[in-house]
Amino acid sequence: MLYKTRGVVLNFIRYGDSSIIVRIYTAQLGLQTYLVNGVRSPKSRSSKIAIYQPLTLLDLVVYYQADKQKLFRISEARCAAAYQSIPFDIHKTTIALFLAEVLGKTLKEESTNEALYTFIEESLLYFDQAQTDFDDFHFLFLLRLAVYLGFAPSNAEDVVGQLKEANNFRVSQKHELAIANWLEITLQDQIHATIAPAWRGELLDMLIDFYSLHIEGMQHLKSLEVLREIAR
Repeated sequence: MLYKTRGVVLNFIRYGDSSIIVRIYTAQLGLQTYLVNGVRSPKSRSSKIAIYQPLTLLDLVVYYQADKQKLFRISEARCAAAYQSIPFDIHKTTIALFLAEVLGKTLKEESTNEALYTFIEESLLYFDQAQTDFDDFHFLFLLRLAVYLGFAPSNAEDVVGQLKEANNFRVSQKHELAIANWLEITLQDQIHATIAPAWRGELLDMLIDFYSLHIEGMQHLKSLEVLREIAR
């Protein structure tokens, strides 16, 4: 059966000589995995693989049948909204790759959650359009994403309390204050750089550790070190 849906690409792996297996989080079908043939063929005149780069927003027509195979195919795919700045700004590109890896580890449900999909799409479009004050975007995104994943902190003390209970994580007042400030604003508010660059690595460790309490594998993010270097 064919379904029309929006989707955001999480990642892909090479398959055979010219194909890929791509993981896409869709608005209508949740997380799905698709086999896409011929996109890596050297004889192809168009760079079809470009639309399957991480975090690309797609309009899709896909095959799906409940309780059948887990690897489906895509009938039609086109870019739903081309990013204007993320691919061309090294800082934004690095943050985007980090978010793609986080989403790849946290989005696991093969069921419809349109609210979660809408949050992801609207957040990425906002991030792409932001011209200034986006240095802390990924921190705010992680805190908001936790709401949809079911372990949102009610306040900064909640984050601190869970970390201290789990691994005796030492948290300073400046870190707790930064988290409290982020919890009070939305992605639609203007994001001002409220923390010094030197603190970002420590705060990032805090949030990754907080996620690790709820999501397995969060301590092994390949993009993390690159993000640390850019944030300095």
